[in-house]
Amino acid sequence: MRLAAVTDIHGNLPALDAVIDAIRRERVDLVVDLGDIAAGPLWPRQTCERLRGLGWPTIAGNHERQTLAAVPGAPGDDAFAAAELGADDREWLASLPATRLLDGGDVWLVHGTPSDDLEPLLETVTPDHEPGAAPGVRPATADEVAARLGPTAATLVLCGHTHMPRTLQLGRTLVVNPGSLGRPAYDDVHPWPYRSECGSPHARWALFERGPAGWSVQLRATAYDWESAAARAESLGAHDWAWQLRTGRVGPSEAAALGRGPAARTPA
Repeated sequence: MRLAAVTDIHGNLPALDAVIDAIRRERVDLVVDLGDIAAGPLWPRQTCERLRGLGWPTIAGNHERQTLAAVPGAPGDDAFAAAELGADDREWLASLPATRLLDGGDVWLVHGTPSDDLEPLLETVTPDHEPGAAPGVRPATADEVAARLGPTAATLVLCGHTHMPRTLQLGRTLVVNPGSLGRPAYDDVHPWPYRSECGSPHARWALFERGPAGWSVQLRATAYDWESAAARAESLGAHDWAWQLRTGRVGPSEAAALGRGPAARTPA
């Protein structure tokens, strides 16, 4: 079985189109989407329309919940998406499950952890963020991941939320975050200030193949026209997004401001 996984698209249509083309060249049996589909100052409506037409098995991330609850016209990424989405888009997002088992229970899709879409599975947020130094987040230990995951018969668990490509073999279970397809860096304050940075503007996804010895994974970084995405963000006044899309890093002004205004932020 060959499987591709994407997550955290955040309305980045050019990145999605580039990854769709890359996946088609791999002749996979199945593509799955791990949520955080539309929120952000890019192309939320067009992204939902493209994904609905593909029919990929998809779960909801925290931003699906937040977008559906947002007030159109209010500040924030979710409110922008809420104002752009049509009734069909909202109905589709509301229908998405929080987790999903596939392939007879052998593949488990989650966004954060199985019980909390805001809790990272493969990372641990730490109360030591420092601009230009400590990011305030580290790879989770195997014990931490096992406690968050709980008992499972799945041999492949796919997660998102932190936008950071990462793998961990936990006994017979491979746990993988493909990294964000559409937003290569962000900053957050939940539960403490931290920043997540891939370090390049590429669209991230993962390719899997199940063989006699188990699952193999390739973490992919696909080039696309990230300047068009950054220009779109700039045109809507989202200069922090533009920096992130061009560099794969959080801008210096955003990093310095982390923790000063949590009321103005929504969880990534």
